This record gives sequence, C-alpha cells and structure tokens, in this order.
Amino acid sequence: MEYSAASIRVLKDLEPVKERPGMYTRTVCPTHILQEVIDNAADEALAGKASRIEVTLFADGSAEVSDNGRGIPVEMHPQEKRPAVELVFTKLHAGGKFDKKSQGNAYAFSGGLHGVGVSVTNALSTRLTVEVSRDGGRYQIAFADGFVTEPLTPVGDCGKRTGTRVRVWPDAKYFDSANFNIPQLTHLLRSKAVLLPGLTVVLAQEGGERQEWQYKNGLAGYLNESIAAEPIVPPFVGEKFVRNEGGGFAVGEGAAWALAWFEDTARSESFVNLIPTLDGGTHEAGLKSGVTDAVRNFMEHHALLPRGIKITADDVSSHLGFILSTRLLDPQFQGQTKEKLTSRDAVKLVSQMVRDPLELWLNAHVEHGKKIAELAIKAASARNKAAQKIEKKKSSGLATLPGKLTDCESSDIRRNEVFLVEGDSAGGSGKQGRDKEFQAILPLRGKVLNTWEVDRGQIFGNNEVHDIAVAIGVDPHGIDAIDSADLSNLRYGKIIILSDADHDGSHIQVLLLTLFVRHFPALVAQGYVQVAQPPLFKVEAEGRGRAKKLYCLDDNERAQAITRLIDEGYSEARISVSRFKGLGEMNPEQLWETTLCPDTRRLVQFAASSDEIRAMHSTFDLLMSKSCPADRRAWMEREGDQVEADL
Repeated sequence: MEYSAASIRVLKDLEPVKERPGMYTRTVCPTHILQEVIDNAADEALAGKASRIEVTLFADGSAEVSDNGRGIPVEMHPQEKRPAVELVFTKLHAGGKFDKKSQGNAYAFSGGLHGVGVSVTNALSTRLTVEVSRDGGRYQIAFADGFVTEPLTPVGDCGKRTGTRVRVWPDAKYFDSANFNIPQLTHLLRSKAVLLPGLTVVLAQEGGERQEWQYKNGLAGYLNESIAAEPIVPPFVGEKFVRNEGGGFAVGEGAAWALAWFEDTARSESFVNLIPTLDGGTHEAGLKSGVTDAVRNFMEHHALLPRGIKITADDVSSHLGFILSTRLLDPQFQGQTKEKLTSRDAVKLVSQMVRDPLELWLNAHVEHGKKIAELAIKAASARNKAAQKIEKKKSSGLATLPGKLTDCESSDIRRNEVFLVEGDSAGGSGKQGRDKEFQAILPLRGKVLNTWEVDRGQIFGNNEVHDIAVAIGVDPHGIDAIDSADLSNLRYGKIIILSDADHDGSHIQVLLLTLFVRHFPALVAQGYVQVAQPPLFKVEAEGRGRAKKLYCLDDNERAQAITRLIDEGYSEARISVSRFKGLGEMNPEQLWETTLCPDTRRLVQFAASSDEIRAMHSTFDLLMSKSCPADRRAWMEREGDQVEADL
C-alpha cells in the first residue's frame, strides 16, 4: 500500500472531536457534554455576573441550559470576521478564558480553560440552538452536526435582561446510552448551588419533577447531606483567599472547606473553580498536608503524642471526610474532562490556606481536637503493629545492608520506597531533600553491569548489583519462578529508578530494567518497579507582582510553558529558561518538589504480566546479548528509522 503526502489527512474544525470523541468527553452518556454548557453558566456566576442557572430536560431527549449572566458576545470578531458566539461553538480553542491578566479580563477564575468545551457539545449533537440576550437585543443562532444552519439573527428586544439559553440534542451514535444521567446531573447542579451561596439552581423535567436549590449555610449543610454518619466532633467550616499581591499567589486564589472526622472512613468531594474533580489531585494533597501539619502541631502543643508513635498524613486523613472548593487563577487538569487537578502550586496554596485556621480552631476547641488526635493515634498504632508483623517475617537471614544506603525510618513496606540514584552528587541531594520517614536513597556509582548474560550465582560479584539486591531484600530468581518467588523479605513497596534526563541516564535505566527483567521478574510482574521522570528545564518568569516557576520534562513542555506565561501577561524578556545538566545540579528543595514529592513528581510504572515478561526475553536477547551483534546490527538497519533520537 503506497504511503505518500496524499496519505496525510488534516482534520479541520470539529472533525477531531467526531473522529475521537473519547478524547474530549465521556461517551457512556451525553451528561458530560451538557455539563460543559452548565460549567460555562457557572463561570458567569463565579465571576459575579449570574445569580440563576436553570436546566430543563425535554421528552424528545434534548436539554436546555439558561442563565442570567452577561450573554455570549454577538458582535463580529475583528480577525475572524464571524460573530463571536458562532466561533465559540464551532472552533476548538476559541473562548474568553485564556487571558488571565489582572486588568480587563472577562474571567479571573473559571473552570473553562481550553476553549474546547461547548464546541465539543456542538460537534456531538444533531442540533444545537443558542439564544443570547445582550445589549438590549435578543439573538438566535442554530447548528446541526457542528455546522451553522441558521446564522445569527436579531429576534427582538430584551430590555435590561441579559443571559444565554442553549438547547442541545445529543447525537446518540456517539454514546453508549442516549439518556442523560439524572442522579449525576442532580448532584452536579446541587453542588454548584452549595459552592456559590446565593446562586439559585433549578433542574426541571418536562411534565415531571422540578427541583430548586439555594444554600445559605453552604458547605456545612452539604457535608451533612452527603455523609449519613454522625461525625465525632462538629464539622470545621472555613475559607481563606489571598488578599494581597506577593507570596507567589494571585489575589483571589484560595479555598473554602468543610472538614469532619468519623469513626469509619468517609467519602469526600473536591472542586476547582466549581468544576468537580472526581479523581482529586494536588489540591486534595494540599488539604491533607495542611490538616496533618495542624493536627501534629496541636498534639505537640498539648503533649498528646505517645512515645514511639509518629503521625503520618494517612493517619490523620484516613477518617476525614471533606468538601473542598478551590479557586485557582490558572489550574492545570489531567485531560479535557478535568477529573484530576495536576497544578503543583495547588499543594502549597491549599496547605497554607487550611493549616493556620484549623490549628486555631483545634486550640479553641481542645476537646474536639483531642478526639481527632485519638483517631490519628489509633490509626498510627494499627499501622505500627502491621509493620511489626512484616518485620517478623523478614527478621532472619538478611545480609548486612549496604553502607551507602540511606534507609528510611518506617518498616511499613506499603509506604516505603527506595530511589536507585545515579551518582553520589544526586544521591547527596536526595538524602537531604527526601522524606526520611518513608524514603530511602541508594546512590549508584558508575554504570551498572549488563546482567543479561550473567549467571544468577555470579551477579553478586558486581558491587552495585549486590547492593541493590541486598537493599531490596529479595533473592534473584529466574523467569520460571516469576509466579512463585519469595517476596516476603521485600523492604520497599516502590523501587524507583532515578537517573539524569539525558542519554547516559537512559542507558542506566535500560541496564537497571535489564537487571529486574532478567533476575527479579516477580518485582516487575507485581508492579514494584518504577521509573522517575525528572525535568530537563526550569522556566522562570518575573513581573505582574509575582514570580512564577515551572518545571518542564522536555522541549515540547518548555515551549508550551513559555507560550502560557506570555498569554498570562508575562513579558518574554522577563522569562528565563535553564537546563539541568543532571540531577546533581538540583538542590534538595528542587529535587523534592520535582522528583521526590509523591504529590508533584512523575513516575512511570514498569509493569508487565508474566506472559508479557516471557515475550520480552526475545527482544532483550536481541538488544542486550553480547553473542548476537550481527542480528542486532541487522535489526538496527531495518528498524532504525523508528528511533526518536534527541540529537
């Protein structure tokens, strides 16, 4: 089959959405494409421009969202020469939420970020109509399959009333079910009312039920409704937002929360700019960090901590139920559906906002604080007992641990992790930057031996391999023992390869992965082996009353970071880029926040099934064996054009 320039297809306008709808929305049902419209209305409320959102479900399968916000602009776009409302619904990455500058921006805080949401809704609908009330007039426009069928037309006057009304007929061919998920919609709309006290939200069904929400007591009432169990102490409800420039955060950023502790584990919910983050993210990590610091400080102040007990974040948060609403100027999400927040700054922001108010509350309600402390101590004691049982299983027959291993304090392998670090310099930064409670550092000097053709009984002849094997506590084993290897003496739940982001670092990764595939395949099969991804670049910007720092994995991320900073209003002349020549150039703080911190680092799990590992052996034979250079050369000549080389 011929492969030429004519074979390259360029998808235009909304074609990418129709070709791969799963990249842009959840295709189980059309609820998420309706949520995109609801989120736009909520952004108007978040900006203080709307006080009412109404959603109506019709018998013909369509749905309508109306708000009393400013109304989508209808004038001609100066460059595109098309009405702005038409661009919003027909062009990917067209919207009013890119400019986050402090002056003249339409939205300081919003859930819409990419200009993708409602254009996806339009692409996946057989019909979509929009009515805008703005500047004294009413305007209508209609679409079918993403294309304009009825151009923007004035249809009357609206007086002083403003707002937007969007009706959507989802195209059933893109979804497993053509019906909206009513419980999901109910939960979503109720949460909008909770997070914005004073906002009225309505859900109506044609010829059926009508529900209306407006919460004056906000998060506390919502937490009580969401969790049926009785908390051990009354919920702690609070909020804190940045009020002055400086400190690394923008005015208005911050969080509101409701916290409650229960005898059993409790369900929690989090939101960013009113968007529900179903998979949590860095803002939840920041909340747990701030809560843990506050509870630890309270326990130390009142001398509540028993001797020999150390409190971890899991001990404090394992019985915590919370509702968290975070406001961020420029949130970063994992994917278009925005189910997980990945903004690194959110950890520090939310932690700072929560810690001091909670500590003040605990000290003002000492009896409540003592009950929370008792729960944490109980959880810590149970964790210690479990760790002691593990220790008994592995107490005999262990070789002396290598002297260059800087071990962690915990014995709980479910939390413990060891970093196999390239070089003594990076190892030194790792020792200083790590969390010594559960993170161990094993520096490796030079490149590890290629062990693919080394007999199992001889691999201990290499010092580096010997130290790795003894440190992790597992004896070497072959592919035949992959399902029966004894892992009872395993000392760490994560074995993390940490090398420079360059060619030598990649070579070290390959040699270590070769070691694990050949001589410790059970660790690979059970997912214990991970590879860290340290950044290659640091991008810093100054101006706008605050400095900003971004870490980038590669050239592509660096270019995106610079573009985003310029879009945010930073001068290109005030943006500097530095490249890390290696891990040894990072100070302990940089290594922690980019590579060691569980909340902000990037790890790739090196995991495969038993059958997949067996299948790998032929490939490793070809690439790592010293006995078949001719076969390797032939393979390189045949497949070399597939290599992605960084030259």
